[in-house]
Amino acid sequence: MDIVQYVSQYEPLLHNLIVAQGEDWFDYTLGENRQKYANALEKSIVYLVIQDGECVGYVRCVNDFGYGIYIYDLLVHSKVRGNHLGKALMDRVKQDYPNDIVYVMSDVDGYYQKLGYSLEGSIFVVTTDIREQSEQK
Repeated sequence: MDIVQYVSQYEPLLHNLIVAQGEDWFDYTLGENRQKYANALEKSIVYLVIQDGECVGYVRCVNDFGYGIYIYDLLVHSKVRGNHLGKALMDRVKQDYPNDIVYVMSDVDGYYQKLGYSLEGSIFVVTTDIREQSEQK
């Protein structure tokens, strides 16, 4: 198992991981969204877990230039969960950005609390028009 920094050549492997995880992740894979997400990956801090030539986990973060590292996506393939790969990815982010606070944009708070991270604040959706328009298509 290796943790590697993302380059665009890994996009097909990452795409396969995301597709394998079901419809909760389809926003990143369907139609024009695949290219949109590939563009986001290019502008983000992304680490992948590569095992036997397959991407089995990843984390995607954004650097707020000294105000923190924000984790937007953390995913480990269901077939290898329980092997601490998510924690290894989080540790890699902390290792590479030791002087930054790391924040997680989470919809699975219990997982991060289990890792010992504290809950601070919340997220509010300010504009829903875009989401509503895409759901109507």
